Amino acid sequence: MNRAHYRYFLAFTLPALVVYVVFAALPLVNSIWYSLYDTDSGVARFVGLENYVYLFTNPTTSERFWNALTNNLEFFAIHLLVEVPLGLLLAALLTSGRLRRSTGLYRTLLFIPTTLSVVIVGFVWRLIINPLWGLVDFPLLGDERTALPTISLMSVWQYVGIPMIFLYAALLAVPNDVLEAARVEGSGAWSTFWRVKFPLIAPQFGLIAILTYIWTFNGFDLVFALNGSAPGPNYSTDILGTLFYRTFFGSSGQLSDLDLGATVASVIFLIILIVTAAYFGLLHRRLRSYEL
Repeated sequence: MNRAHYRYFLAFTLPALVVYVVFAALPLVNSIWYSLYDTDSGVARFVGLENYVYLFTNPTTSERFWNALTNNLEFFAIHLLVEVPLGLLLAALLTSGRLRRSTGLYRTLLFIPTTLSVVIVGFVWRLIINPLWGLVDFPLLGDERTALPTISLMSVWQYVGIPMIFLYAALLAVPNDVLEAARVEGSGAWSTFWRVKFPLIAPQFGLIAILTYIWTFNGFDLVFALNGSAPGPNYSTDILGTLFYRTFFGSSGQLSDLDLGATVASVIFLIILIVTAAYFGLLHRRLRSYEL
């Protein structure tokens, strides 16, 4: 490492590394450590995988865990099936040329919800869907069948700007000579998009999907802002993030259990790690096949 690289490391990489270790790596290692111990007596006693066995075999904890996992999968599926196609549609409109003079304005307006606090988003949407004075006369958050889809669509509205920006940048990167060749061959706008542009930006969908997976399985804030740590009705909006919070800190008459809460956090980490590792493993294998 020469002097210039060393200075760059000290100025940029080292501070980011310190922040990551202090606020991400150490809490994660600490959670895994707690999940292997019993600290109820005030003295840490190593119990191995007993906390994990208890989580999956105790009728109450296992029922809550599998319910939260199922809800989390639905939360992720709604984002993937609604947010990504909507982001693609918005990116296509922004790069179509019809909004050329106002592209920057529309792009900013569409991305603004992503920057808003979830507390503000939750409060505004509660007013909008309030059955007494809102736009609907049905308690969407008060019905087990509609509560989670409603919160998921609120989250889609807030974060659709993220896939939109990814796909917008990918569409702008499509070479002009490729598009010009398609026009010369008589391809229309619709045909050019699906036969030329879409195949070129297709790799972005894998990245967006895995980022959406990671984010939704770390989800917590909007559900908590709308329903608290015991999401109702009847835990129909409970996801892994709220289950962890309620278990670790205690809520609604439930006593806190640090060891079990750390176990839930470790399981969430493993769920995210396994799928993410599988995705990047497949991606690496595909890239190597291209090189060969």
